[in-house]
Amino acid sequence: MHYCQSIMPTYEAEVEQHIIAATQHILKALGASKNLNDDFKRALTELDSHLSTMTMITESKGGGFSEIEEQLKHAERKIIRWESDPSFIWDSGPTEAIEYLQAVNAILTVIESSGGLSLSENGKPREIALQAKHALQRAMSRLEEELCHILFQHKQYFKPRYVSFHSCAEDVFYDKSFTSLEDEIVEETSQRDGEDRESVECSLDLVDPHVIPEIKSIANIMSASNYIQEFCEAFIGSRTEALYEYFSILEIEKLSIEDVLKLEWDSWNRETKKWMWAMKVIIRVYLASEKRLCEQILGDFGSVNSFCFIEISKASVLCLLNFGQAVAMGPHKPEKLIRLLDMYEIMANLHLELDSLFSEDDGSFVRIEYHKLLRRLGDYARETFMRFGNAIASDASLHPFPGGRIHHLTKYVMNYMRLLPDYCDTLNLLLKDQDADESNAVVEIDNEQDFSSSTSCPMACHLRSITSTLESNLIGKSKLYKDDSLQFVFLMNNIHYMVNKIKDSDLRHFFGDEWIRKHIGKFQQHATSYVRATWSSVVSMLRDDGKTTLKERCRRFCLAFEELYKNQTRWYIPDLRLREDLQISISQKVIPAYRNFLGNNNSNVSDKHVKYATDDLEELLFDLFVGSPRSLRNSRRR
Repeated sequence: MHYCQSIMPTYEAEVEQHIIAATQHILKALGASKNLNDDFKRALTELDSHLSTMTMITESKGGGFSEIEEQLKHAERKIIRWESDPSFIWDSGPTEAIEYLQAVNAILTVIESSGGLSLSENGKPREIALQAKHALQRAMSRLEEELCHILFQHKQYFKPRYVSFHSCAEDVFYDKSFTSLEDEIVEETSQRDGEDRESVECSLDLVDPHVIPEIKSIANIMSASNYIQEFCEAFIGSRTEALYEYFSILEIEKLSIEDVLKLEWDSWNRETKKWMWAMKVIIRVYLASEKRLCEQILGDFGSVNSFCFIEISKASVLCLLNFGQAVAMGPHKPEKLIRLLDMYEIMANLHLELDSLFSEDDGSFVRIEYHKLLRRLGDYARETFMRFGNAIASDASLHPFPGGRIHHLTKYVMNYMRLLPDYCDTLNLLLKDQDADESNAVVEIDNEQDFSSSTSCPMACHLRSITSTLESNLIGKSKLYKDDSLQFVFLMNNIHYMVNKIKDSDLRHFFGDEWIRKHIGKFQQHATSYVRATWSSVVSMLRDDGKTTLKERCRRFCLAFEELYKNQTRWYIPDLRLREDLQISISQKVIPAYRNFLGNNNSNVSDKHVKYATDDLEELLFDLFVGSPRSLRNSRRR
């Protein structure tokens, strides 16, 4: 029995040796094949190295530690040699890298084998085990350096073509007050979010694909050595730094909440546009690519994969969200609304992709913060829109607007509203249910809008409320004119402008034909009231009252006409057709009466009393409302 026990270890060792030898023979046969790729050949080499070390351990079970000790010394020499070499192992070629990994495998095998040998507290096995563990620590430290170097040396960036988000809103609302906006600025040429979707929807190689196997080999050996945590720390540190560098490429600055709140309009507008672009590129491209990289390298390590991705990306995502939070803390200025809606829509369009990136429990806090900001931006945009009417109502004037022209407030409000139909779905959602939970607070943008019920949607109701507030404000501003006639011209100009802006844009779907007809009637009524208030009294001077002589009636008429001419050539009607229509209306009231007066009294009124011929008078009427005073000194007599 004792004899059998003594020969069993020797027998088991021989069996193991035969199995290992057979496996090595198979590996050599596979290695001779020309159809294997480099990755597979590298794996075969590493496995062969490990089997060679196992052979040494198997032989050592028959007696002594001399071969183990010799193998350990050989591996140590490889480790120590690179400690004094300033160059990097993987830069020196695949052979050096494979030999280094073989040395680490040999050390690992020594550590594994020492656990199965007869150890005495202060004996040789313990000494070898401690020596092997110390050598392993040194090797792991070196591999961390190699990993960081490979990641740094082979990182790749891209700079996508910048695409503006809403060109029709570019730098339009640039002032706290309702200052003048040139109509040419506001063009119907918006670029919606979906139009540039393809330009940033792709996955890229953030690290040169050729070095992925090398990184994986380092991950595998460090995991086998129980140093996966150290690998993760080095990997996370390198990739986080690369992501921050990419922020610089996108020209994204880290701004505190205080910094954002202090930004002037131009800077604020510029930073929000960069933020929107960065959100799309970082989430849709960079983080998607980063997650793929983590899966390529750490996909076989379970939760380590998602842990590394979340640690790499969370700080940058939260940095972007912090900017959005700061924006949503500022005052509700009307000029910010378009940018706020852009920010909201971009986040709404990206929420599914972000949820997918951070689908694991460890990433739930990122999802929560994202949806909190999405909801907050929606609330902030809605409140800003709702307060727009209050801002219009409170816009006071101390002096009448020169010449009865179109007021800056009217231009601002109407050009502002012309931008809003593109945001119909979003505004309807935000206005319809102010208490919507986040599951309902997401909208997909549809450029092919259905306007069949547009006039009754929440946005349409609010737009009509805004124009009603604007009309009330304009009526108040018209009372600043001492001349009643100029009040009518001012209201006619401004309501005509409102009607044209609505009739000639997508706003017409939200106001409807009835509103347009009603307001056409309003500015026409103001025109009629102007003619009646201004010219009826002038024409009445030509009538025979039984008291005034023909000469006096003619003189009074000419004086009244000249006074009106002097004043009303300064007044201005910018719309040429509206101006001509009003000039014709005046002519139709004045010229027939003047012609009849001259015709009926031709024999009783001498030429010296008739200052203007009928044709001269008619021609002078067409000088009215041109916005610059005209002289009557060169009037033509016939």
